[in-house]
Amino acid sequence: MKTWLLPISRVLGKLSNGVLWLAGIGLVAMTAVVAYQVFMRFVINSSPAWTEAGSIMIMTWVIFLGAAVGVRENFHMGFDVLLYVLPPSAKPWLRAISDICIFAFAFGMVFYGGELVIRYWSTRIPVLGLPTSFTYFPIVISGALMGLFAAERFLLRLVGEPVDDVASDPTITEA
Repeated sequence: MKTWLLPISRVLGKLSNGVLWLAGIGLVAMTAVVAYQVFMRFVINSSPAWTEAGSIMIMTWVIFLGAAVGVRENFHMGFDVLLYVLPPSAKPWLRAISDICIFAFAFGMVFYGGELVIRYWSTRIPVLGLPTSFTYFPIVISGALMGLFAAERFLLRLVGEPVDDVASDPTITEA
């Protein structure tokens, strides 16, 4: 299992980096839209109607995509307090339980977010002209990525890869 899991893990690492870049671009775009809105409101005295809804939409995408990357990079909630007081042999078990919980939560995001996408596909956001479902797509996409990344961590831990070890030397880079 290790022979096919490690190449897939490298691909998922690149996917995670791509998603992080996309979220970063979204953050810059949201800042530009808000700056445009402020300029138009206070300098030109004519604020476009789409800027507020657009910036909120972009913010939603940035937050959910960033949360998915946080799962891949192990920046999510976990059993950190227990990790300090339990023996080292319990750490992999608690982290595995954490990954299973994340996977279950991600499944719920995909399932219920998918229901929202389907339910609101026929309605539109008036000022943007987009389907209302576009508001709920980040939930589905982020949930799918979170589930994928949690499953990856669980499987890597299962085959004995050191996914829980954090390098203390910042000069060490992962491939």
